[in-house]
Amino acid sequence: MKASAFSYVRATSVGNAIELLVAHGERARVLAGGQSLMPAMNLRLLAPEWIVDIGRLSELRGISVSGGLVTIGALTRHADVLNSPELAAHAPLLRQATAHIAHPAIRNRGTIGGSLAHADPASEMPACMVALDATIVARGPAGERRIPATEFFCGICQTALSASELLVAIELPAAARNSSHFFGEFARRQGDYAIVGLAALAVVENDRLNDLRAVFFGVSDRPQPAKAAASLVKKAVTPASLSRALEALGEELDPPEDQQANGAMRRHLAKLLLVRCASKLLDRPELHAGGRP
Repeated sequence: MKASAFSYVRATSVGNAIELLVAHGERARVLAGGQSLMPAMNLRLLAPEWIVDIGRLSELRGISVSGGLVTIGALTRHADVLNSPELAAHAPLLRQATAHIAHPAIRNRGTIGGSLAHADPASEMPACMVALDATIVARGPAGERRIPATEFFCGICQTALSASELLVAIELPAAARNSSHFFGEFARRQGDYAIVGLAALAVVENDRLNDLRAVFFGVSDRPQPAKAAASLVKKAVTPASLSRALEALGEELDPPEDQQANGAMRRHLAKLLLVRCASKLLDRPELHAGGRP
């Protein structure tokens, strides 16, 4: 299939892009890297009347670290995230997750802002942003606003952005001392959309998890923090306590069913990921065997 007819305009600045979005409203879609938008248009899942191309706005690219805050421009490509020494030092979870995004050709064109704005519930970046307690920076005709990642994702391919707003940057705290991370996903093939995935950030001290933000993707219409993981925080994690957490997780999750997997399979895979997460964060391989669902 091919996309339906549309009009194309290239924005010359962020301000110009916002003017175009104000003028065309719900009839317009923003083109960044195009790796999510164009397939959706070719399948007629989306049929915008206007395409606003922001791909040449260099002001929206780049990664910087200042005062404990990591700032990533919305047009920063996945390949740049993967190769960034700044993110290797201050947000290693992002780099690890990015390696799971599709294939090199797509990572070379796809952008982090485009992935977040598309808000596919099976994609890696939204869950990472929630786990990292990130803030999404949006700019519109009324100025700039900062949206917590926990409030940004509203449903399948739905976000808190208004039709006249542009995602311009992502801000996240630099990794704290004693912080550790976990990322894992199950997919049919390397580069396919995840059936189930887990992104987690923790603070580990004295062989205990003093803090843990574990966020699943592929199990709901948006990133889903695991409430059951709270039972593993600030106490000794044993195979028995891990099993209780897995039971609570199974009751908490209500995954969808599709051509890739049914709800029971997704629930089982989510439990496996939580076991692997606890084992890796605490560097205790025996948990992987003792807590297996």
